[in-house]
Amino acid sequence: MNAGAFRLDRFAGTPGDFHGLDLLTAPAPLVLVCEATHPAVVLGSSQRPDVVDAPAAEGDGLEVVRRRSGGGAVLVEPGAMCWFDVVVPADDPRFVGVAGDVVASMVWVGRKIAAALAAVGVGDTAVHDTAMVCTPWSRLVCFAGIGGGEVMAPAGKLVGVSQRRGRTGARFQCMVHTAWNPARLLGALVEPRPTVADLPPVATVTADVAAALPAAVAAVLTA
Repeated sequence: MNAGAFRLDRFAGTPGDFHGLDLLTAPAPLVLVCEATHPAVVLGSSQRPDVVDAPAAEGDGLEVVRRRSGGGAVLVEPGAMCWFDVVVPADDPRFVGVAGDVVASMVWVGRKIAAALAAVGVGDTAVHDTAMVCTPWSRLVCFAGIGGGEVMAPAGKLVGVSQRRGRTGARFQCMVHTAWNPARLLGALVEPRPTVADLPPVATVTADVAAALPAAVAAVLTA
């Protein structure tokens, strides 16, 4: 069984390039930070491309990307978020107890992230460990709903998590904002779409916390 330390690595490139990485062919314990070089609207695996207003997105300089994990649309803006993937081999002894359960595995990684947040000074968080909390817009916009394993703060949803599973392991895609800019995301979507006031609040962290968080996640996962 693979129980090595979780390596921390960084990838600089477009969101499309990042989502195109194949990290599950021969997975190793990894926390991979994406330093996006271009803004993008990233659609969930089951979303139709026609939810995007292509001319509006192009006019705003937004790449349109589809990820292989589920959930709603996410806006990626360089410097406005801490975006990292957690890759766990299916036979990792720290993971095998939850590897076969979608929700339990999400809660497992969410609790690790919450512990890492506490280690960098962000307390008073809670990991959502019950059924999906849906809103009228949660199928369209990722941060409009709350899924299993996602981390909540008093100000709102703090950590969004989606998952891609394979026979060899799991890839958890995680995002924490340093700045929340829903108007730009909504401007790239077609009607019907919510207004900013229709969306629930989203919590953010400082840039210092965002910079320290991935290493803290890797340390908590390794322990």
